[in-house]
Amino acid sequence: MRKLTALVCLVLSAGLSVSANAQSKQKQKKQKNQPETADVVSLSIPDQIDHNIGEMLGAWQVGDVEAMHKFYADNATWVSGAYGPPIVGWQNYVQQYTAERNGFTGIQLIRKNTNVFHFENTAWACYQWEFEGLSGGKTVAARGQTTLVFIKMGDRWLIVHNHTSEIYP
Repeated sequence: MRKLTALVCLVLSAGLSVSANAQSKQKQKKQKNQPETADVVSLSIPDQIDHNIGEMLGAWQVGDVEAMHKFYADNATWVSGAYGPPIVGWQNYVQQYTAERNGFTGIQLIRKNTNVFHFENTAWACYQWEFEGLSGGKTVAARGQTTLVFIKMGDRWLIVHNHTSEIYP
């Protein structure tokens, strides 16, 4: 049970999003010649950050660590509800994420009640999440909440801190 809790918290510490299918439909609506970054830049800051969370979480859902990395600073920190020491640095996170995700299939992530706040070049987002996946042929489900802290670096908002906690029944 401890390994399962650690896995759920670590996996969810990357965050959660609407299903990849919904994101795929949204991308299909975009014109072929219109760059995606142009859409994001024209959004308000809270909407840019909300969009980036969704993109990052879509990458998390399918296990694409390279795509996830676009949204995290190299020196980001992660805190999970598994009561392990904080993870410092992208490379350390990737090692643990990859190890803990191994054996999971059919992962479904749902993010809801997202609130984004910003002040100058700092922002934070809070949301609730629901997780479901298969491990060893058994369904694993969890829910909880996440807070992400962002800093604007150049023209990009990067996650510098991720605090995720599972709510125990």
